[in-house]
Amino acid sequence: MKFGAVPLDQAVGGILAHSVSTPDGRLRKGVTLTEDHIAQLRAAGLTDVVTARPDPTDLHEDAAAKILAQALAGQGVRLSTPFTGRVNLIADAPGVAVLDVQALHAVNAIHPMITVATVPNLHQMRPKGMIATIKIISYAVPQSDLSAAVEAAQGAIRLATPRLRTASLIVSDTAGGAGLKGQDAIAARLEALDMVLEDVQRVAHDTAEIAAALARATGDLLLILTATATSDENDTAPAALRAAGGIVTRFGMPVDPGNLLFLGGLGARPVIGLPGCARAPALNGADWVLSRIACGLDITSADIAGMGVGGLLKEIPTRPMPRRAKPA
Repeated sequence: MKFGAVPLDQAVGGILAHSVSTPDGRLRKGVTLTEDHIAQLRAAGLTDVVTARPDPTDLHEDAAAKILAQALAGQGVRLSTPFTGRVNLIADAPGVAVLDVQALHAVNAIHPMITVATVPNLHQMRPKGMIATIKIISYAVPQSDLSAAVEAAQGAIRLATPRLRTASLIVSDTAGGAGLKGQDAIAARLEALDMVLEDVQRVAHDTAEIAAALARATGDLLLILTATATSDENDTAPAALRAAGGIVTRFGMPVDPGNLLFLGGLGARPVIGLPGCARAPALNGADWVLSRIACGLDITSADIAGMGVGGLLKEIPTRPMPRRAKPA
């Protein structure tokens, strides 16, 4: 691509590089100049103009962005209309963005003018949320580089949509405890994933009582919210899950808030022991686990261990014990 100032009598067919005010209005950058445009530029007193002129082997920015976006977009992802070299990838439904990170790195390494920016991998999406934006920075790019990017990009961005439809919530309680506080926040989390809070049981904070509630629960996903913090993998709620015939696969996570989560299963149904911070609507580690499980994505103990990088989340104003000590 040739870029630079040219006399007006040589500018027809070039792409205007910078917006210009004229007596008839404003010519926007990116427009392909015609004889009428040249007349407007002369009327503005100009004798030359900065243009970009693609080589025969170059592809226009809008066409290039659309072709690359089509290659990237997998299941559950739709494209916006190309504009100024940009196409956005939009979530069709609630779910989790699943990215082929290595493929995206490969695309971004091919040519500095070919760029893809995304949300973090496994980020929870709402319908119509933007998962990625493809931007061709220059007005055109070499067809050979775009072809290489397309080859690397195939299906690298998709949306995993919810597979579970219902959840049961078991809330353990003690005298003077929080009771059902937090039920609405948990129901809202489920609603954002197209799930329904099917039943809620309030029971004593007792191993046998929680185990019996687990046996009665009917949801596809079982959630336990305890009156007091779960402090060990053999504490009341994990012990109750084992007593009900289930297993505990992970206790604790390197995400704050959300450290005191545990994960397990009862038969084919996943079980999440929620940390106390799940009573509030603010983002916490349980959200990361809940969204992936709801969408049928496997989540292992190693996956949770890997959440620590980026796992320092926003402070909760009502948090009773701040993480930063007061200066002496």
